[in-house]
Amino acid sequence: MNFNAPMRVEADIYDLEVAQGEVPEQLDGTYYRVVCDRQYPSFVPNDIPFNADGMVTSFRFSKGHVDFKSRYVRTPRFQAERSARRALFGAYRNAYTDDPSVAGMNRTLANTNVFWHGGRLLASKEDSPPIEIDPLTLDTVGVHTFDGALTSQTSTAHPKFDPRTGEMVFFGYAAKGEGTPDIVYYEADPAGNLVHETWFQAPYPSMVHDFAVTQNFVVFPIIPLVSDLGRLRQGLPLFAWDPEKDVFLGVLPRKGGVEDLRWYRGSTRFASHILGAYDDGRHIHVDTPVSETNYFPFFPDLSGAPVDPEKTKGYLSRWTMDTLGDSATFTEERLTAHAGEFPRMDDRFETLPYSWGVLGLYEVPGEPRPGGGFRWIGAVDLARKRTTSHYVGDASSVGEPLFVPAHADAAQGKGYVLAVVGRHDEMRSDLLILDAQRIDAPPVATVKLPIRVPYGLHGNWVTTAELQAAGKV
Repeated sequence: MNFNAPMRVEADIYDLEVAQGEVPEQLDGTYYRVVCDRQYPSFVPNDIPFNADGMVTSFRFSKGHVDFKSRYVRTPRFQAERSARRALFGAYRNAYTDDPSVAGMNRTLANTNVFWHGGRLLASKEDSPPIEIDPLTLDTVGVHTFDGALTSQTSTAHPKFDPRTGEMVFFGYAAKGEGTPDIVYYEADPAGNLVHETWFQAPYPSMVHDFAVTQNFVVFPIIPLVSDLGRLRQGLPLFAWDPEKDVFLGVLPRKGGVEDLRWYRGSTRFASHILGAYDDGRHIHVDTPVSETNYFPFFPDLSGAPVDPEKTKGYLSRWTMDTLGDSATFTEERLTAHAGEFPRMDDRFETLPYSWGVLGLYEVPGEPRPGGGFRWIGAVDLARKRTTSHYVGDASSVGEPLFVPAHADAAQGKGYVLAVVGRHDEMRSDLLILDAQRIDAPPVATVKLPIRVPYGLHGNWVTTAELQAAGKV
């Protein structure tokens, strides 16, 4: 059986078994995460894994115990299919393939990220506005449009949070509809009110999955995973890799206008998730895994080239732009020899100079292991130029790792790394708790789930104090 086959189970598991070690009592909060879990089988041949309903999961930590909960996000799409008792929506981001009965309906799956801001828990996918979720019950509250202030049709699943101001910085691409080059940049105050909006057009329409934010700038990576409405109308994938196009990095001052936009150009490469970014007032540094070509095998190469696994491997690299110089290009420096993705930092240093991060690794030099996929958790110390790793085991896979500080005033990278691990031979999952400073040591604790948790993307930690301040507990 496929480990990532749909579970279709909404679970409540009180007091998960701690199979090894002890759960640190200072961990007082909830790890929210979203996974992809289809409610009904797709009628699209070879459907891609991202085209599945979002299910929010929570691991609630209190006094050394962990409780688990999972609930489907009741999107308009989910509700329509539940009423019909069958799939009604077709190919990934292609409304032309849908059942006529759902024409014009919001197609979001809310299956990419779940985050906290302004006293709200929001589940998101970048093709639509986010969906508000009750942080205790995981019940769906409804589509969140910032009290009607959201003018874009879309909203990123990767907002950034300024630790100094409490603002949420985010954007929408394809903001006027699929295949359009329009991007809108927003900032929201700590209460969740929109306080800034700027529209502009990219050099070409493409997937803009993530972006970078510093104290003074925002950076929009335009990579040649291009989109085309004409392809959708032909029943082809929305996105395709175009090796003839260059990368463009669009730079705006924070709260700047379109007249302040500046583009930096570089040769073709693929990048998706940002580990961290900061600036010194002149130079902007953006750290992201970079590969030679498209990472996603289900999006075709317009040149007809077959997938080359070696060229799809991403290596953490630094892009640097000089905002006061005359050059219209950026430089690139590789930061580690370890191939990986899903990078996360100590979020208290978002937008600021930082030196530590964690990511999933699919290979470690000198450590050949059977199987494929993400099987290591890697910690990167950029100051010491050192990467350490934790192997999660044979017949296992690891999702995005998440850092949680030991306490509010802990030094950067001092705390714990949480990671959900699939035990494929047992058809169930574990939650690992690792010492972030000793990532290669045995887990601080292994929390055992009696069920498997399907393929997931992103998640975040919310402290109990944050929930209490919002009146949610």
